Amino acid sequence: MGKVIPHSLFSEFDINLFKAGKHYRLYDKLGSHPIEVNGEKGTYFAVWAPTAKSVSVVGDFNYWLEGDHKLNVRWDGSGIWEGFVPNVGQGAVYKYKIHSHNYDMKTEKADPFARSCEHPPKTASVVWEDDYKWKDSAWMGYREDKNGLDRPYAVYEVHLGSWKKKNDKEFLTYTEMADELVAYVKEMGFTHVEFMPIMEFPYDPSWGYQLTGYFAPTSRFGSPAEFKLLVDKMHQNDIGVILDWVPSHFPEDAHGLGFFDGSHLYEHPDRKKGYHQDWKSLIFNYGRNEVKAFLISNALYWLDQYHVDGLRVDAVASMLYLDYSREDGEWEPNMYGGNENLDAIAFIKELNEEVYKSFKGVQTIAEESTAFPGVSKPINLGGLGFGMKWMMGWMHDTLTYFKNEPIYRKHHQNDITFSMTYAFTENFMLPFSHDEVVYGKQSLLYRMPGDEWQRFANLRLLLGYMYTHPGTKLLFMGAEFGQSSEWDFETSLDWHLLQYKVHSGVQQMVKDLNAIYKSYPALYEKQFSPEGFQWIDYGDHEHSVLTYTRKGHDKKNDLFIACNFTPVPRENYHIGVPKSGKFKEVFNSDDEKYGGSGMLNTTIKASNTPWNGQEKSVRINIPPLGIVIFQ
Repeated sequence: MGKVIPHSLFSEFDINLFKAGKHYRLYDKLGSHPIEVNGEKGTYFAVWAPTAKSVSVVGDFNYWLEGDHKLNVRWDGSGIWEGFVPNVGQGAVYKYKIHSHNYDMKTEKADPFARSCEHPPKTASVVWEDDYKWKDSAWMGYREDKNGLDRPYAVYEVHLGSWKKKNDKEFLTYTEMADELVAYVKEMGFTHVEFMPIMEFPYDPSWGYQLTGYFAPTSRFGSPAEFKLLVDKMHQNDIGVILDWVPSHFPEDAHGLGFFDGSHLYEHPDRKKGYHQDWKSLIFNYGRNEVKAFLISNALYWLDQYHVDGLRVDAVASMLYLDYSREDGEWEPNMYGGNENLDAIAFIKELNEEVYKSFKGVQTIAEESTAFPGVSKPINLGGLGFGMKWMMGWMHDTLTYFKNEPIYRKHHQNDITFSMTYAFTENFMLPFSHDEVVYGKQSLLYRMPGDEWQRFANLRLLLGYMYTHPGTKLLFMGAEFGQSSEWDFETSLDWHLLQYKVHSGVQQMVKDLNAIYKSYPALYEKQFSPEGFQWIDYGDHEHSVLTYTRKGHDKKNDLFIACNFTPVPRENYHIGVPKSGKFKEVFNSDDEKYGGSGMLNTTIKASNTPWNGQEKSVRINIPPLGIVIFQ
């Protein structure tokens, strides 16, 4: 094994960009890269460790001995150690042994830029490079249209480890999911999948939200090339791919980013800003240029190298506020006396600006649970620049409302209508996510009141209401067929339930709702504009009925929706409509094929009787705990 040969992939311009926090393609430079130098094959290593006294690459190629392959520190004050090691190539397992000036301590760390990692519980990095040949050129050519904010966005949220298992024990591989999961998502009609974090993580119960390998798809399900195959197959079937991304915090695992070179390199040195008490994890130092470049490079890496179509950014609220989940005395105000984390806000804006500048047809989506203004507004208008924001208030209010026994719902009509007072202040995505079916909250089905028939009718009504409410949609796996048990990350979804009509009926209904959402422009063309929605009547508290209109660019495509939140059928229910003509029922959640009672409407004709402030009106049947859509 040859010694380290001085070599660099960095230009002076690269270093200047890195120091300024403006190098957004660091993955091309830092990390391990199989290359050829002077006709000799090997691997170039580069790592940022500014307080190090020495840095050695240790691995299976040198018996993990420190000192055999010492890297050379650059002369420019960048803190980067680098060098070329001959005869080390694809699949080599390694870490960095860092001897720090601080306390003369030594750390042994995984490579922050490693593109592959060992299968947990092993923690080393793996030299990786592939020449995967993408076959998604058609999708990449037209995804800007598919991913537009005036297009249907029905997202299926997936935890890859528990969607389905072999023999109820083994994970499906990326390759197997490229067949089974892709076929299922396509059959169900979802426009996108969202994967809970697939970046390498050490601890299964964290669900992937405590990352140690930011640039490596988890090896639990296969190789990086096999994950590319999964994304590719999604694209070939017109399905967009969104990744959960976690720039808010990282774990203190010994091989991870924490105290990387014997100093607070990636995390903020002040524990009031650098430690998350709820998650027992470290918080990035957003004010440090090199850390900012690391994070933005990571976001762009997935969009660039893996053709990903969007990033759902986790726990944004925890980044925005200095006092997030902290008591008095546990935080300090910013320079203006406020509780906003100014460094994090500047980082988020820079992130979104660079993402949208660099890639056409992608979206960033904020999981942000507060009333912070302008999360999905353009940066030049004072916003944070996200494409969309999760509508957490709608989700909470809606589930709280549905938990009520129907007899009491007339006293809570404002809970279900309140969302429309702020529905267009952001570009909202309506989420029924994994967080709503864990920790004793029960499954969506079992959060519904009543006997079995009422539970399923309520669930069908809930989903129909979501698909007709303004905003894009997200549904966590299992909800689409009425999973009865709470989500368990260790076990497969209860696919056996589909042998029962009530469950297969819900599945068929979600399939039909996805088709309707994609087929009727009134449901998506103006989903973020007040012009796309109009109440017909939100005041019928006594009968717990809501009626409203969804509108697109062409009036002839308008849809009229009626929801009955009680188990009492509403026959000959009178609603006002703005025009004469015949009205066709295009969806009814009480259809027998969905497990309903079959209280359907034939084509109806408007009369000249004014009602609800409209010149015309119709009389319809609204089934028990049902929703109907007319065109």
